[in-house]
Amino acid sequence: MRVLVAGATGVIGRQLVPLLGAVGHQVIAGSRSTGLDALDHDAAVRFVRAAAPDVIVNLLTAIPHAIDPLTFERDMELTNRLRTEGTRTLVEAAPGARLISQGLAYAYEPGDGPADEETPLWRDPPAEFTAVRDALLDLESRTARAGGLVLRFGHLTGPGTAYDTGGSTTRAILAGRLPVVGEGGSVFSFTSTHDAATSIVAALDRDLTGALNVVDDTPVTMADWLPALAARIGAPEPMRVPVEMARSAVGGWGVAFMTGLRGADNARARLQLNWRPRHAAFLHETA
Repeated sequence: MRVLVAGATGVIGRQLVPLLGAVGHQVIAGSRSTGLDALDHDAAVRFVRAAAPDVIVNLLTAIPHAIDPLTFERDMELTNRLRTEGTRTLVEAAPGARLISQGLAYAYEPGDGPADEETPLWRDPPAEFTAVRDALLDLESRTARAGGLVLRFGHLTGPGTAYDTGGSTTRAILAGRLPVVGEGGSVFSFTSTHDAATSIVAALDRDLTGALNVVDDTPVTMADWLPALAARIGAPEPMRVPVEMARSAVGGWGVAFMTGLRGADNARARLQLNWRPRHAAFLHETA
């Protein structure tokens, strides 16, 4: 198949492109450096039509290497546009192509236990997250109307991510700047970039629609993974900070990120994609 990877230079795209080639697909790497500027409508349409893809893998994001919770809305503006305007342009340019889009597995309505794909996205999120939630809903709606599939990834680990050596989260832990807030109750489901890439390769061989959680097997609370990771990389033991003190420093979204996120269940992806995460538990990975 001719597969256009939109966002080929991102942390998932860099893992995906060689895998696609290795299994025999003809890959068109789409990024600003190769001429695909998804926010330049006319230029993007020309690029996609010239590529004539059978499948578009939509990995369009522009997430900064480090995000300040207090400027989260501003930091995510470009990614929100890529998820909305960029997705619309991809669909318009190649209406006959199959679409596989990157979604998010940690934007679910808070609640008990790992969320499955029927769980709604956060109905009343912190104000700073509302635009991100709305952009995700728009992306999923456009993908569904195109008969496509959304793969919802968790917190990304691996080369080039925030959890990589030199990544923003690793640096913050080493500097003692990432505390456990309150009870540290946020539940994280992680996804290695390699596992994200293998799930996309698996999806190409299956005529699936809707959404699938592509995450590891072991959701884990921040109270568990943060001290364990700090010890593993030789960082100071994380401080413990009351919720109200943290709110004054990182705002409502920062507190929600550290206390209120919900993990995700990958059972449906394992079954429907015949896929298994190679990195099944974040705390078992080497740093």
